[in-house]
Amino acid sequence: MERPVSLKVIAALFFLVAAYLVVIGIAEFVSPGTLAMTRATGITYGRELDGPQTAISIGAGWALVGWGLYRLHNWARWCAIVLMVIGVAGSVPAVSAAARDLSWRFFFSGAQVMVRVVIGWLLVASPEVIEAFARKQAPQFPSNKGA
Repeated sequence: MERPVSLKVIAALFFLVAAYLVVIGIAEFVSPGTLAMTRATGITYGRELDGPQTAISIGAGWALVGWGLYRLHNWARWCAIVLMVIGVAGSVPAVSAAARDLSWRFFFSGAQVMVRVVIGWLLVASPEVIEAFARKQAPQFPSNKGA
C-alpha cells in the first residue's frame, strides 16, 4: 500500500522525537545531572522534571504513534492530531514571552508552532493523507477473476 510522502515525513519526525527523548532518558539514567531534563520541555508537556523514566516512556509513546502513522492506523492519526493541538497550545506562552525581543527564541518557538500546525493540517485536511487512511480502513475482498 502506497503511503503519501508527507505521511512518511511526519512518521519520521515522530521517530526522531522519540529517539531524542530516549537518548535524553538513557543519558540521565547512566549519568544523572549530565543533561538538564528541561531540554525536553517542548515535547514532554510538563513532565520533564519527573525523571529519566518519564522521558523514556513519553519517547515510547511518540514512537508508538509514529509506527501507527506509518502503518496507517487511524487511531495514530487522531493521537498525532491531539499531540499537535496540545503542542500548539503549549507553545503560545513561549512565543508570547519571546516576542518581547525579537531574538532567535522567538523565531525558534514560532517555527515549532508552524511545523505543528502544518502537521495537524496535513493529518486533518490533506486529501492524499485522508485517502490513504480510507483505503487502509476499507475492506479488501479477494477478486474472483478466475471463477
